[in-house]
Amino acid sequence: MRRRRDEHTRRNAQAAWCLLIFAACALALAGCSRRRKAHAPVQNVPNKHASIVTPEPSGTGLASWYGHPYDGRPAANGEIYDMETLVAAHRTLPFGTKVRVVNLDNGKTVDVRIIDRGPFVSGRIIDLSHAAAEKIDLIGPGVARVRLDIISAPPPMPEAASFYAVQVGAFADRTRAEKVRSGMEQQYQTARLVLRQSNPPMWRVLVGREASEDGAEQLNRRLGGEVDHCFVVRMDEISARAGR
Repeated sequence: MRRRRDEHTRRNAQAAWCLLIFAACALALAGCSRRRKAHAPVQNVPNKHASIVTPEPSGTGLASWYGHPYDGRPAANGEIYDMETLVAAHRTLPFGTKVRVVNLDNGKTVDVRIIDRGPFVSGRIIDLSHAAAEKIDLIGPGVARVRLDIISAPPPMPEAASFYAVQVGAFADRTRAEKVRSGMEQQYQTARLVLRQSNPPMWRVLVGREASEDGAEQLNRRLGGEVDHCFVVRMDEISARAGR
């Protein structure tokens, strides 16, 4: 009889220990779960040092490149053009704008900084440096279809520091250029000659002095009815003084 009581007591003690161990395990698991939940949001916190670039599309067209005789000469923004750096010329984007150029024929890309004005050939939208052209295999063909994506742009310039005009022609003969300029001035009040230091030098005829690109585009549409291959250009204070 006593042996049965001892056995019963031992079994009760074992059951109590099992319940105690089970409760301890449950508490430990609950604690781990709470800790995991408490730290889970940390995984979703973005790295503040990460650089995420989301370029904005700026248009498609033909790209070309330029080297000599411009290498070593002042660009339109005043700095010396080095054709082995990743820079480019654009007609209207502000100086300092960073642009991603995507070669639509092979998918290659290059990021450049706008320091110059051009290209002054109808149908082309950007002139790349020699180094930038190499990055997207443009040296051989000379011209390629590209898409321009804006990566970043500098703060807007004061209105007085830049204006827009429409280029209606470029001539090696200054006398002929002056004749066109004079005729345009009679019709549109404002027309000027700007020398482009090329080989041979070219005299560009620019019509109008618009405060906004939209205003220049309206003038461009008017001129398009009587002049082939005209396009809008931006004249910054520095490039206007430099006569580019």
